[in-house]
Amino acid sequence: MPYYYTVREKVLRYIREREMLRAGDRVAVAVSGGADSLALLRVLIELRNELGIVLSVAHFNHGLRGMESDADQAFVAELARQFALEFFAGVADVRDHALVNKLSLEAAGRELRYGWFARLARAHRLDVVATAHTLDDQAETVLLKLLRGTGTKGLAGIWPVVLGGDGGALRIVRPLLGVSRNAVECYLESLGQPWREDTTNLDRRFLRNRVRHELLPLLEREYNPGIREALSDLAELARAEEEYWREQVDRELARHASTAGLNVGNFAQLPLALQRRWLKRFAEGEQLGLDFRHIEELRRCALGERTRTELPGGKIATRVREKLTICRPTAESASGYEYVLAIPGEVHVGALGVGLRAHVVAEKFARELPRDELLCAGLLGPELVIRSWRPGDRFRPAHSRAEEKLKRLFAEKRVPAGERASWPVAVHNQQIVWVRGFPVAQDFHWRGAGDAVRIEIVGS
Repeated sequence: MPYYYTVREKVLRYIREREMLRAGDRVAVAVSGGADSLALLRVLIELRNELGIVLSVAHFNHGLRGMESDADQAFVAELARQFALEFFAGVADVRDHALVNKLSLEAAGRELRYGWFARLARAHRLDVVATAHTLDDQAETVLLKLLRGTGTKGLAGIWPVVLGGDGGALRIVRPLLGVSRNAVECYLESLGQPWREDTTNLDRRFLRNRVRHELLPLLEREYNPGIREALSDLAELARAEEEYWREQVDRELARHASTAGLNVGNFAQLPLALQRRWLKRFAEGEQLGLDFRHIEELRRCALGERTRTELPGGKIATRVREKLTICRPTAESASGYEYVLAIPGEVHVGALGVGLRAHVVAEKFARELPRDELLCAGLLGPELVIRSWRPGDRFRPAHSRAEEKLKRLFAEKRVPAGERASWPVAVHNQQIVWVRGFPVAQDFHWRGAGDAVRIEIVGS
């Protein structure tokens, strides 16, 4: 019985190399009734004395196939009785959960199933739940991630060990990840062990089934006979990369991140790959998973190319001076905003519903523009702070005799009282250099030589 020994030894080696199970562990084997889960149960029964573990059987009824699902449960219950193992059964309406929460059936089933595992572990003091993902499942998962678009973390596919339950006390282990589906079936045949077939696994409406029954066989037949092993190896390499980089990035973020945000003062000096990893991990700390496009938008914000960017889930990233923060904005007040405007650059001021843009204007073109609108580039740094007017602010417009309170200038200009709280000003080194609707500051206005800076309202 070559498959008996091959599968048994592969699984034992995989468990030991990854330290999946410890002597004394109480292990619930997730058994659906299909070939993969039955092979996992049978091989762990063979290995339990050698590993020193206590086994039980957990079956989750997804309620998707009516009498067929109930027959699967009865089949697994009988198998548990046959091997004198404690049997646990859970049931849920996966279809209803998917509709209510706008999930795919696969995602809804996974959410309910793993939630039940966690509750089961608490109630019965289980240490481990073992699931029957195989090398083929790994290959399908990596290929699906590639088709949808992913990074290194996605290429890592299915992890051999993950922590779940309260405080990560429950271990979810996948001892069959190094075993092919074909080997699993041959192993069961060598034991004379029948299994149940899930008819939904043949339904081509599901993307995973099309990958399983159409795309992978095509790749195997026409391009690479070892495509499944190649994709599984890719996942193994990607996991090692992720484990290494997560440790490195977490250590660096501990030095640069705080409740006040992420310090991005030296962000531009980091290698591009590290910039992306910093931001992805920082966003994960804010319970936010970002795709490549959103990471690039966030990176522009961290580099100071913009001061604000919208992220998934209604969250906003904002850079103020050298701090990058991610938050869910409350109802936006018309007053109290503050942004950084790069020179050149643009920033959107949500309280006003418009943007402010800073242009650098070459000397020969600046001569053709109104000088009251131009600031001297040589007197400014690489950025300005755009904020709302504050009581007590003082400003001296170009060609005026003295500095005045902005409140008085507003009155002279007849700026409506209701609009003053949100009126934008630009600040350099604590000095107001520009106010909407007024000439630029006397001390900073362009005098005809060198580059100029012009601030304009956009989107009004």
